[in-house]
Amino acid sequence: MKGVLPSPLRPVRTKAGWFVAALGLLVMLSFWTLDLQWAKFLAPDALRKMARFLGELFPPNVELAFLNRLLPAALETLAMSALGTLIAALLGLALALPASKTHSADPAHWRAPTRLLLNALRSVPELVWAALLLIAAGLGPFAGTLALALHTSGVLGRLFAEAIENAPQGPAFALRVRGVDELRVFLYATLPQLLPQLLSYTLYRWENNIRAAAVLGVVGAGGLGQMLAFHMGLFQMGETSSVLIAMITLVALVDGLSYAARRLMAQ
Repeated sequence: MKGVLPSPLRPVRTKAGWFVAALGLLVMLSFWTLDLQWAKFLAPDALRKMARFLGELFPPNVELAFLNRLLPAALETLAMSALGTLIAALLGLALALPASKTHSADPAHWRAPTRLLLNALRSVPELVWAALLLIAAGLGPFAGTLALALHTSGVLGRLFAEAIENAPQGPAFALRVRGVDELRVFLYATLPQLLPQLLSYTLYRWENNIRAAAVLGVVGAGGLGQMLAFHMGLFQMGETSSVLIAMITLVALVDGLSYAARRLMAQ
């Protein structure tokens, strides 16, 4: 009969409906519990103060002496984010393997404890990791790099584990029935299928880590964040504007590299 869904789709539709309803209820409760003072936020006086603050950011400081300090800080932030993301990708992939159930017969004994570890790594904010590591490593980019690596390992590890579990099973099954061990099954069947997706996740997290690296500088981890905290604290808005422009430029650079990498892999 027209207009009637096939029976296998009805449970899926019902579950999706309940999920959307629960999500809508959560959103409504969020509006009810939070003290959102929209009238105060959109008041003419508040808008005037925000406009004055934005106006003080212009013009940015482009003096050669200041740019000679800004460029090394930007390169330091870029290096922190790149190295932290690389360490996180390697560690996340290593943790994603025991955190995933690769096929129906896989006992996955380490899945629960490894996922608990990944939850702990990404639940602790980068600032807390940096404050903890600053005690051991001292001020500077080393502590910031490690803080980014630990937090991002939890994020990428979970994403990688989900990707591994959802990978097509055909090529891996063909190797397993021939007696190939699990490591070579992953390297020759699963990883080649997932590599574009894993790389996309990693590049996206690198973009996020540039912003996070700038924030970590506030607690003494070096880079643009340290300059941002210093100049904002002294209300030197021209210098603050230049630092923000440098941060935007770095994010745009990584976004362009990510787009180019995806285009290259798609060919």
